Amino acid sequence: MDRLTTLSDLIAAAKRAGADAADALLVASASLSVKRRLGAIEQLERAEGFDLGLRVFLGRRAAIVASTDPDPKGFAALAERAVAMARVVPEDPFAGLPEAVPIPPRALDLADAAEPSAEDLLARAAAAEEAALAVPGVTNSEGAEAGWSRTGIALVASNGFAGEFTRTSHSVSATALAGTGTAMERDYDWCSAVHLADLDDPARIGRRAGEQAVRRLNPSRPRTARIPVVFDPRVAGSLLGHLVGAINGAAVARGTSFLKDSMGRQVMAAGLTVRDDPLRPRGLRSRPFDGEGMPGEARAVVENGVLTTWLLDWRSARQLGLASTGHASRGTGGPPGPAPSNLWLEPGALSPAALMADIAEGIYVTELIGMGVNGVTGDYSRGAAGFMIRNGELAEPVSEVTIAGNLKEMFLHMTPADDLRFRRGTDSPTVRVEGLTLAGA
Repeated sequence: MDRLTTLSDLIAAAKRAGADAADALLVASASLSVKRRLGAIEQLERAEGFDLGLRVFLGRRAAIVASTDPDPKGFAALAERAVAMARVVPEDPFAGLPEAVPIPPRALDLADAAEPSAEDLLARAAAAEEAALAVPGVTNSEGAEAGWSRTGIALVASNGFAGEFTRTSHSVSATALAGTGTAMERDYDWCSAVHLADLDDPARIGRRAGEQAVRRLNPSRPRTARIPVVFDPRVAGSLLGHLVGAINGAAVARGTSFLKDSMGRQVMAAGLTVRDDPLRPRGLRSRPFDGEGMPGEARAVVENGVLTTWLLDWRSARQLGLASTGHASRGTGGPPGPAPSNLWLEPGALSPAALMADIAEGIYVTELIGMGVNGVTGDYSRGAAGFMIRNGELAEPVSEVTIAGNLKEMFLHMTPADDLRFRRGTDSPTVRVEGLTLAGA
């Protein structure tokens, strides 16, 4: 199937049905996944999907319909339904297609030609689980999983834009249990990559899961205190998630962001830079264009601690009297909305050990629980588990604690370590935050 031709035919059907403008998105996917637990195969699944979304405009009225049927014979009826819906919805003064922008050639290397077999994936899952079970102190397994997917994305609009790209993904994960009875602890590790060559060794993933589970045995609950908190990289990225939620153009336009009045002001500690780059080769969230056909570009959203931009699609940009930043994200069944691409906090100069060296008492967080974050005020309160820091060293495991503060102050008192790795799409090195409240015993 020629995806661009298919979408062009759908746009033509929308115009014949009376639409003033339209765009159409196609997502075609194939995936293979396996799960292995205690040596037995628990899941072996292959899936293929085809999703089609049509958005039509009648003046400032817009409607969206979605379908899983690729047959062009049904396009006229699909378009007529969308136009009929658009006739009865209220006008949106900020709706409409943008002017098309040429997309320059971009070598993003997002498609791995290799497609693994089920046997390949089972071997990766087996290597991960067996490595976890081999760690002394590991007593059980919640299993290991391995997966692969290939997704083709195409977008065509009546403004003249037409583009497509393909992305692949390889993944491995393992979850281990240590201890016995009610004293059991669990932990996990995982990795995802566009190319198989960039995927972590499955045995290393399993071994880390097992070692981390054992380290968590016999946790205590420390006393309540105001102390430094150090976030492990796998949870430090959540702080960036709160940042981009606060600079999301839709939230800013609604006035529901604690950073709504902070453009051009210092919002993070001096020297800190947060980057967003949709063009990073082999990036987990790389793309040659966004959900509205905008090219996007690498940018520092925070530079030397100063907020430099909102994340905008065209609707939120029009609300704020600005232009899109190329951050529109969408599925086939809903309208675009702003979202980051590859996002990361630039690393600092200190190793994680040096970052903790002067902490007489603190906590090193490896797991966060719950979503106790107020996007309007920035108030932050989340359940946590990890390890106490005593005299600069990791000490006894802790659990059932809460860490609390306010994101405005937290961002201004952050110090990153030098251990940044690109593993998740939103990535951070180890981060130290001063003066949070630890609520414990």
